[in-house]
Amino acid sequence: MFISDFAIKRPVVTITTMLALVVFGLFSLHSLQIDEFPDVASPLVVVAVPYPGASPEQVEREIVVRMEEVFGSISGMDQMNSKSMDGFALITCQFLFSKDPDQAMQDIRDAISGIQNDLPPEMKPPILKKYDPDDMPIVSVILRSPGMTPADLTSMADPGITKELRSINGVAQVNVSGAVKREIAVDLRPSDLQADNVSVAQVVQALESQNLATPIGALQNNLVEQSIRLQGRIEAPEQFKQVPITSRGGQIIRLGDIANVQDTAMEARSLAIYNGVEAVGLDITKTKGSSTATVSKNVKNAIDDIKKKLPPGTTLEVIRDAGVRVTNSVANVNETLFEGAGLTVLVVFLFLNSWRSTVITGLALPVSVLTAFIAVMASGFTLNVMSLMGLSLAIGILIDDAIVVRENIVRHIEMGEDHVTASHTGTNEIGLAVTATTFSIMAVFVPVAFMPGLAGQWFKPFALTIACAVLVSLFVSFSLDPMLSAYWPDPHGVKHKRRIWLPTLLGIASFVLGIFLLVSDVTSNLVGFFFIAMGLLGMMYPWLDKFNDWFNAKADSYKTVIAWALDHRWWMVTLAAITFFAALFIQGKFGGFGFAPISDRSELMLSIETPPGSSLEYTRTKCEEVTTLIRKHKEVPYTYTTIGSTATMLGTASSSGDVTEASVYVKMVSKKDRNVSGEAFAATLRQEVATIGGVHTYVFTNPWGAAQKEIQLQIRGTNDASMEQAADMIQKVIRNTKGAVDVALSTKGQKPEIEVNLRRGLIGSMGLTAGQTAQSLMPAFAGLKTGDWVDPTGKTRDVTVRLAASSRENASDLLQVPIVVTPGQGGGQQNAASGSVPSVGTMGGGSAVVPLGQIADIKQSLGPAEIDHLDEDRVINVEANTSGRSSLCR
Repeated sequence: MFISDFAIKRPVVTITTMLALVVFGLFSLHSLQIDEFPDVASPLVVVAVPYPGASPEQVEREIVVRMEEVFGSISGMDQMNSKSMDGFALITCQFLFSKDPDQAMQDIRDAISGIQNDLPPEMKPPILKKYDPDDMPIVSVILRSPGMTPADLTSMADPGITKELRSINGVAQVNVSGAVKREIAVDLRPSDLQADNVSVAQVVQALESQNLATPIGALQNNLVEQSIRLQGRIEAPEQFKQVPITSRGGQIIRLGDIANVQDTAMEARSLAIYNGVEAVGLDITKTKGSSTATVSKNVKNAIDDIKKKLPPGTTLEVIRDAGVRVTNSVANVNETLFEGAGLTVLVVFLFLNSWRSTVITGLALPVSVLTAFIAVMASGFTLNVMSLMGLSLAIGILIDDAIVVRENIVRHIEMGEDHVTASHTGTNEIGLAVTATTFSIMAVFVPVAFMPGLAGQWFKPFALTIACAVLVSLFVSFSLDPMLSAYWPDPHGVKHKRRIWLPTLLGIASFVLGIFLLVSDVTSNLVGFFFIAMGLLGMMYPWLDKFNDWFNAKADSYKTVIAWALDHRWWMVTLAAITFFAALFIQGKFGGFGFAPISDRSELMLSIETPPGSSLEYTRTKCEEVTTLIRKHKEVPYTYTTIGSTATMLGTASSSGDVTEASVYVKMVSKKDRNVSGEAFAATLRQEVATIGGVHTYVFTNPWGAAQKEIQLQIRGTNDASMEQAADMIQKVIRNTKGAVDVALSTKGQKPEIEVNLRRGLIGSMGLTAGQTAQSLMPAFAGLKTGDWVDPTGKTRDVTVRLAASSRENASDLLQVPIVVTPGQGGGQQNAASGSVPSVGTMGGGSAVVPLGQIADIKQSLGPAEIDHLDEDRVINVEANTSGRSSLCR
């Protein structure tokens, strides 16, 4: 065989080649980025559309339906899911895996641009985002101080702390949870608006036109050019009160006459709570391709530096660190890898009964494993659990070729051939069989690397590392093994007395040292395992002859078993079939199936939902009840709650501002400090939180947190009543299914609403339109940004106009909102519907203002809290988690 013949003739070249592979492998291993899972690029685009003040039905009708219609015509579209919520739309577009994610994003953007004129003007610009697992926060930090308000903490966190964190190499984004920014709040007083006959729209128009700085142009002459800028910005909050709104009877009505103006905190729509104390949360995400462990380490080092600059009493704490989890996961697989390698060498030594044969064959392990890292780096993969798991699986296979080649060479030596001849002949003789064995293994794993879809992206590193390592082990067995067998032979042929006491003594010393290193944590566990393995080898040395005699006796007995099997072929076929199907039955009945194994990460996620229409304060109260109950357990050192900005499937904060939703991160003590598993503790929490009324709480133990439940059944149709009836029936069936927990519907029930029905005939006779009425109502209740103000520190604050909080509590407050009547069209015509025209207050210039209650009727009603779509059809999802059983066992 050419490879073995060349290796024997050129031993220096062979050794140099092996050393080169080892060196490059070590370099690749050092250069690889460490992550927990492979980098998965899914052609999935999420479109988030804020539409302030709109109901779910309005969001569905005016945004979702129109966007889904154009999205459906994009090539490569596989599936569309959408959620229509209060003031927010979320559309998830899943493309075929053959679609380039960047092209999919551009197609979505072009489709939205094509229907821009058909979308409501009140809609805010859509936010497009590609799915990327790297968007999951790797480090979460909380900033808290007993003597500071959330607004003060927000000012300290953003942009101060966030700016320092964003400057770290590998950090992509820092998201702030529970932020409360400051603003200039213009709180209108409805009674003064009516008394002075001023509408909300007039206030908005006045502020927009009198608080601005506009470039005018430039003065030019032969020598100088000077820019002209109109400095019309208001410099102090007190000056806002002097802004003229309108005039009546020659008297100017200023903003201070009808509104309270103050520099204050925005109305909170989200909260971050750490162990019952309000805080501000910072979620750090990494850039694509960066090492989770490295970025996490750099972030924690930066946090240590930031802590030194904080005021006394202010605390900055890391509450969630994926870097530690990733490092531990990779370290565990590494330990398994080294344990497997050590045990493999032990078994080889036990059967070959030779130090030199063990070393010659064992060298295939480090060379093959390190060379596999070269292929991993060249392919752009990270060092993750899947690639290391592939190496762990292949450890026992890597040494097979070397053992077969070495054993055949030894056989030829025992037949009387010299070592060089035996190395040539033995390798050539067995070469075809060894090659066939190796390529049969590659035939199994290489196709896995070409699997399409999500599974293919998960298993490519796994298959590549196995295939590369096995191929290199074949090369080592045809080159290094024959060369060493030729030039480093065993002293065969002469019986010599072994020095049993020396290896035994060294083995005992090495074993004791390894145990000491493991217990004392002086160095890495891998070093301890190495010394233990060497110790076992030494202590086994005196027993090798006895073991060989025992094994040979058993081998003779084995001939009887083989003879019986050959004489009873059908019995063997039947036994094999029974064993195969019994294994499948046992796994399906008791083990189950799933995409990811159940793992105890010493952390849980809870998703909390309060009834539709609940306020932020109500949700906070219920969250406190849940977390107080959880913290009573000694296994929980702390909890971290976020309300109104719960994590989406992308790991980023949702901007829907739904104050009825919250997520709770539960940190548990390490597994060695508790007697209960994560799954068992989750089951206990489910039973305890179920006793709290007025809230739905769901517990998640899967690695992706509260992104989505494990089981989802979709009910599609055109009749809402029939769909709801079917969903209720299925929900009852699932609730009665063993192992099904956290059962719920995606619709979330009905939400209380207030309908404003305009008296069409009356407003027509007065010259009013529905649009003019909306221009007064939307700023009054939803709030409207009318400009900005630069505070003395140089930070820009929004100027927001809305009714005072005390005037936005009851339905009766809605009736008092003043509506402007267009000059020359009100007061003189009879309303055919009501028979009379309401009395109006006259404004300067002939305009008039009427309260909303005189031109509209309001009534209490119910509407859907959420509307879901699947491929443009309405759908109701019946969702559930599992406990004690696999999700595929049902």
